[in-house]
Amino acid sequence: MAGARVFGFKGCRKIGGSQIRNLLNAKDFFLFDCDGVIWHGEKAITGAPKVVSSLIKHGKNVFFVTNNCTRPRENYVNKFYRLGFTDVMQEQIFSSSYCSALYLRDVAKVQGKVFVIGGEGVRNELLQAGIPFDGDDDAPDGTIFNCALASDVKAVLVGHDDKFTFLKLAKASCYLRDPECLFLATDVDPWHPLQDGRILPGSGCLTAALEVATGRKALVIGKPSPFMFECISSQFRVDPAQCLMVGDRLETDMLFGANCGLDTMLTLTGISQMKTAQEYRDSDHSTNQSFVPDYVVDTIADFLPAFED
Repeated sequence: MAGARVFGFKGCRKIGGSQIRNLLNAKDFFLFDCDGVIWHGEKAITGAPKVVSSLIKHGKNVFFVTNNCTRPRENYVNKFYRLGFTDVMQEQIFSSSYCSALYLRDVAKVQGKVFVIGGEGVRNELLQAGIPFDGDDDAPDGTIFNCALASDVKAVLVGHDDKFTFLKLAKASCYLRDPECLFLATDVDPWHPLQDGRILPGSGCLTAALEVATGRKALVIGKPSPFMFECISSQFRVDPAQCLMVGDRLETDMLFGANCGLDTMLTLTGISQMKTAQEYRDSDHSTNQSFVPDYVVDTIADFLPAFED
């Protein structure tokens, strides 16, 4: 964490004022998580649109890295615009569904169909990448005892699926009996917060069920896997030392930054809070240090004074 050493306050220390200004001046690339960082559902974090616009106007490179695989990228562009982020372009958005399609097409070079447990976001990105897929064509009364199994499935991709069924789990399990069939997960997020204290189970729950059924481990594409950063690096000339990863989840966003060699910043507008970060910092377990952010701010709106001078 070269930047954190330069500024001298490594270890989840809160920063503000001139410290933030110096950090923004030192970095050329800013990676933001979305939910809990720049918006909550359908409401932008106060000041976030102005922060993003100001960074871009000051010549900074801004990217959005999200494990939310439910939307195709063009839908994300519409949401950004709807919430006041009028400077954001599609090429700045790297979702786990988009990166999964890139992996299947450009890295695995899969020859055959992909069996999908997932929704519109995953399916649209596979379609855009020209990858044939299967997944939602079973009869309402179909069971694993009488359903058809495709002979040309070469990969199983698991993402968030609000129409998940036991039959999908069973079919995916059958395909993965073939050791040559790839097993991918868009992400392993366990849950996502909703209003009124409710939670939405995440893709990680579905992936875990399939891992238990098959005895195999999925290759994870989204954060904290470094592949999402590799996707950015393959399209843009990115120097990790010039990057700042800003997120709200220690076990996902901060670990992602650590895995990619990036300085990290926790914003307290989302899931993880300062107490947990300090507990990881003070832990005797060395693996917990990868969850510790270099910097902490209450909100990314704390960036705004740095643009006023």
